[in-house]
Amino acid sequence: QVQLVESGGGLVQAGGSLRLSCTASSSFYAMGWFRQAPGKEREFVAILGWSGESTYYADSVKGRFAISRDNAKNTVYLQMNSLKPEDTAVYYCAVSTTVTMTSGAMDYWGKGTLVTVSS
Repeated sequence: QVQLVESGGGLVQAGGSLRLSCTASSSFYAMGWFRQAPGKEREFVAILGWSGESTYYADSVKGRFAISRDNAKNTVYLQMNSLKPEDTAVYYCAVSTTVTMTSGAMDYWGKGTLVTVSS
């Protein structure tokens, strides 16, 4: 059974930064992040391929968030800068055999880590 373990969530003031990490129990071609705010559907945040050759961001986070990975550690990171209250959500790590922005196409999910941005 594949396991994904996220860490790095917490409470931060608007304009601040956080770095999320997610370690998988095995390697996958694509690793990404999705988020779900209270009362809203889960949405795509960012994803990248094995060598970073295919990297995509949601328009709402472009220029503020950066996704990266360490393949030797089966770990993906999400550096979040200039955080806004609307970034408040549970952030989920997900992996897949293909780079996709569709949550339904991801193969495995973490349990999520809560990010709260105060105004």
